[in-house]
Amino acid sequence: MPTKHIRFDWAIKRLLRNKANYVVLEGFLSELLHQDITIKTLLESEGNQQSIDDKSNRVDILAETDSEELILIEVQNNSQLDYFHRMLYGVSQLVTEYLEQGQEYGEIRKIYSVNIIYFNLGKGNDYIYRLNSEFIGVNSGDTLEPTLAQERKFKIEKVADIFPEYYLLKVRNFKGAAETTLQEWIYFLKNSEIKDEFAAKGMVEAKETLRVNNLSDTERAAYNRYMDNKSYEASILSTQEFEAQWQIEQIEEEKMRARVEGREEGLQQKTIEIARSCKQQGLDIETIMAITQLSREDIEAL
Repeated sequence: MPTKHIRFDWAIKRLLRNKANYVVLEGFLSELLHQDITIKTLLESEGNQQSIDDKSNRVDILAETDSEELILIEVQNNSQLDYFHRMLYGVSQLVTEYLEQGQEYGEIRKIYSVNIIYFNLGKGNDYIYRLNSEFIGVNSGDTLEPTLAQERKFKIEKVADIFPEYYLLKVRNFKGAAETTLQEWIYFLKNSEIKDEFAAKGMVEAKETLRVNNLSDTERAAYNRYMDNKSYEASILSTQEFEAQWQIEQIEEEKMRARVEGREEGLQQKTIEIARSCKQQGLDIETIMAITQLSREDIEAL
């Protein structure tokens, strides 16, 4: 029987903020960013608020490296239609928060935004997406490069080294066995299991640190309660996704019938009925807008 390990999001809340366990986070980040990461300190973040029930659907942790770069790691469990915008907002906050008034712009820190999500965001089948900024010539297609003076002053090799870098890990898209050290981490994020043969950076320490059996009785009870909440939320999310897809299919069928029979008025009424049903099921307005193409005002009026 495989050894049970703690979910990564709960570990961020309870265990990985301990300096003795930095090596686990350092290992994960080193494999993901393809560079050796050393964490100088972990800074307080809004997502690390602990409650009796630990029901938060989002946790985050902000790491400062020895080179004074900032790495924001965020784990999101539940679907959020505007999550791309949230990623941008979170990084924008850090850009201004860590530039003191009167400092020159050259002091802006390099920021990495690492987002681990357990829902379907956007259209794409990969399990790791990366966004880094380059200036590409519209006509020539060349990449804009820094001058020698800029390289020396700001310690950069390319212009993209200045701008924030985003990583999106769509964990549910990962399939099959882990064949690389980075895939070992993705496998763990998806399955909360660390196999004996895993050898990625930080894995040796994670195998022991994140064992469920190493928790105290109080911690284990809190963790079991947290996992019960996650199971319940996963069931709700699965049901909502199924219902949303069914509603979309209903609308498409009605559109086809309307085109054949010329019943646009009937289609509008059916769309309103579907929106009302979605609202009764507890779907948020943004999701209902995406499904029905109705305006916010029309949905709120139902």
